[in-house]
Amino acid sequence: MAAAGYNSMKIRIGTRGSDLALWQADYVAERLGRRQTEIIIIRTQGDSIQNISFEKMEGKGFFTKEIENALLEKSIDLAVHSLKDLPTDSPPGLCIAAIPVREEPSDVLLIRPEALDAGRILHLRENAIVGTSSVRRLAQIKHADPTLKVQPLRGNVTTRLRKLREGSYDAIMLAHAGIARLELDISAFHMYILPFDIFLPAPAQGALGLQVRTDDEQTRSVIRKLNHEDTELAVTAEREFLKHFGGGCHIPLGALATIEAGCIHLTGIIAATDGSKTMRQSVSGSDPKKIGAELARILKAQGAAELL
Repeated sequence: MAAAGYNSMKIRIGTRGSDLALWQADYVAERLGRRQTEIIIIRTQGDSIQNISFEKMEGKGFFTKEIENALLEKSIDLAVHSLKDLPTDSPPGLCIAAIPVREEPSDVLLIRPEALDAGRILHLRENAIVGTSSVRRLAQIKHADPTLKVQPLRGNVTTRLRKLREGSYDAIMLAHAGIARLELDISAFHMYILPFDIFLPAPAQGALGLQVRTDDEQTRSVIRKLNHEDTELAVTAEREFLKHFGGGCHIPLGALATIEAGCIHLTGIIAATDGSKTMRQSVSGSDPKKIGAELARILKAQGAAELL
């Protein structure tokens, strides 16, 4: 259903050009009204550099900076981001206007049949080769099963699936949200949804961040109608926790918040990059920023910063 009350010029939506990014932009355009929107594809640093793993790339915002610049330059009116890719500090002049309802935040392992061992903790045979370029995923998977061999894997979801089919890896790690949104055919593989008691997602995984200029009150008020309050509370807590550890994707950090009867329950994990040690704690409360900061304080007091 289109959001009502916006009848002037089209809202220009900036997005990356991957299948998943285009799905996300299209999802927002559908809710705003297709006649009132135009999708503009913007290539980012993360799209251009495919041969370097994230931890070796400098700075933050590999998949967002160029889109944010376009927003500031007024060549677009709305940026649609995977919120987990967006640094926790918005550039001056920009803000998150809305966070729509979140997709399932889990991580999954897609496993080739010959590498399957359902009796093991991650359903993978000993010494299996797993593809991921996420330090968070690497650290947690090595902690759960130190026998696994983790190798870098970049590219969009389609590219990663192709490499798995070709046998370059025994398994790859993906966000459940991407598989669900693109309705991917993964019938050739065993999909193991990683349980939250052994594996925490990236802060805000499965959520979208709809970013606008702070002085564009008309667009901001229209976009705000797409906000989902419980999702906003949960991801705000997760991102506040991340913010106190540097706010970027170089960090082996996971977090998940859930809402129950108006109370926010937040769990976070900090891991050594080789998976040798992890620290995990939970807090609850009603103010997402306060509990995010409190969880960071607790883990830092226990020495979590020494793992990074």
